[in-house]
Amino acid sequence: MSATLRPFPRPVAEQLRSALAEADYTVSGVRDRLGDTAARALARDQLRPALRATGGEEPLGVLLRLWWLGYPVPERTVANLLPLRELTDAGLLAAHEGEVRSRVRLEPRDLDGDRRGYLVSDFPVLPGQGTPDAQHVVRAGGASATLSSLLVDGPVERALDLGTGCGVQALHLAGRASEVYATDVNPRALELADISCALSGVDNVHLLQGSLYEPVADQRFDLIVSNPPFVITPDPARYPYRETEFPGDAFCAEVVRNAPDHLTEGGWCQILANWTHTDGADWRDRVGSWVSGTGCSGWVVQRDSQDPAEYVELWLRDACEHGTPEYDRRYDAWLGHFEREGVDGVGFGWICLRNDAAQDATVRVEELRHEVETPVGSYLPGVVDGAMTAHRLTDAALLSAHVAVASDVVEERVSVPGAPDPERILLRQRNGTRRVAQVGTVEAALASVCDGTMPVGPLLDVIAELTGRETTEVRERTPDILRSLIAEGFFRVAR
Repeated sequence: MSATLRPFPRPVAEQLRSALAEADYTVSGVRDRLGDTAARALARDQLRPALRATGGEEPLGVLLRLWWLGYPVPERTVANLLPLRELTDAGLLAAHEGEVRSRVRLEPRDLDGDRRGYLVSDFPVLPGQGTPDAQHVVRAGGASATLSSLLVDGPVERALDLGTGCGVQALHLAGRASEVYATDVNPRALELADISCALSGVDNVHLLQGSLYEPVADQRFDLIVSNPPFVITPDPARYPYRETEFPGDAFCAEVVRNAPDHLTEGGWCQILANWTHTDGADWRDRVGSWVSGTGCSGWVVQRDSQDPAEYVELWLRDACEHGTPEYDRRYDAWLGHFEREGVDGVGFGWICLRNDAAQDATVRVEELRHEVETPVGSYLPGVVDGAMTAHRLTDAALLSAHVAVASDVVEERVSVPGAPDPERILLRQRNGTRRVAQVGTVEAALASVCDGTMPVGPLLDVIAELTGRETTEVRERTPDILRSLIAEGFFRVAR
C-alpha cells in the first residue's frame, strides 16, 4: 500500500539497522529460518507456509511477519524489538488497536564485496487485492538480479542508475563508484530508495527526480545502468513502474541512443530492455539500429522471447488483472494493438555498450538461450574485446597473428563406436558464455597446437600438409572461421 512518507532520520536508520542485524534479519538468516519449502512458496507469492514457519515471538520470526509478509504483529512485541514511535512517525509502521502493520516491505540484500544491505519497496499486490496504484514501487525481482550480475567491475568515479525504483542498483553501484546518481519519475520511489540507502549504510548516492537523462543533463558518467519501464503496451503509463508514455519499445531505444552523450570515453551503459519482433523482420536489425553510429562497441543479447498472447498474459498477471471484469477487454485491446502494429513477438534481453568513440566500433547482436556463467560483468569486457578484435582483423593480419586457444575450452568428439573418424568435433567453453561450436578437422587441429608462440599462417601450412589438403585452400577458407571463433571467445589473439 502506498502512503506518504516523512523524512527518514539517519539516527532512526541506525537504530533499525542495528535491531535487524541483532535478530539476524539477513539473507542467510531468513533462508535458514524459513526453510526450503516456505522459501519456494514465497517465490510463488504463497504466504501460508512462511506464516507457519514464523510463528511465536522469536525476534526473527516477528520481523519476517512484519516486514516481509506484511502481517499484523502485537504492538507490545514490536515495541520490544524496534523504535516503534520513531518508525511510526516516519510512516514506515502503522499502529492500530494493539497491532502494528508495516506500510513497506523491507528485505535483506547481499551486496558486492560481502556488504549487507536492505531494500524498501511496496508490498506486492496479490490476486484479489486490486491492482497497483500509480506510485507503486515494485520490489527487486529476477530482472534486478540479472542487471546486477551484468555490472562491469569497478572501481569507477561516477555512476548513474536511471530509473532507480527501490534503489537496488544504486546500492550495488555504491560499492564500486565514488559517486552514484539515481533518478526516477516517481517521488515515492526516491523516498524508498533513500531509506534503502540509509538502512544499508550508504551515503554516496544522490537522488534526483525526472525522466530519462533530464536530471543529469550535460553530465557524464563512467557507468550507466538501467532496468527501465520497458513493458510494451497500448495503455502508456498505466503502471509507471513498468510503462512510459513512449510508444512500443521507443523508451528503451531513447536510453540507448542518448547514452553516448552521457558517457565518459571508455564508459559503459548497461540496460535491460524489451523489443518488438515486427512483421517477420529480424529483431537484430531493429535493435542494431539503436546502437549503430554511436561509436560504441558492445554486446546485445536476447535471452527470451514471447508470442503476443504470452506477453499480454504475463503482464496482466503482473498487475493482478486476471479474473477481474476488465481482463477480457484489456486482453483483446492489447492483442488488437499488436496486430495493428505488426508485432508478432517481443524479445527480452540486455544491451551493454562501451563508449569507444571509434568509427569502426562494432556491437555483437545475438540470441543466447542457454545458461551462462554469473556474474556476467566479470568477463563481459572480454566478450566485447573479442568481438572488436575479430572485426578489425583482416585475413592477412590474422594469418600473421599469434593466436591461443582459450584456457577454458575443451574438445569433444562424437562418433559411432569403432568408426575411424568422428561424426562431429565440438569445442566447448566450460566458463563464461559456455558456447559450443562445431568445427572441422583443420580448426580442431589448430586448437590443439595454438598456444600463442607461432603465427597462424605457418601452423595452417603444417596442418594442410598433415591432412593432405592444399595450403592455399586452407589459408583462404580458415580466416573467416577463425575470426568467428575469436569473436565467440574460443580463441584469443596473444599478439
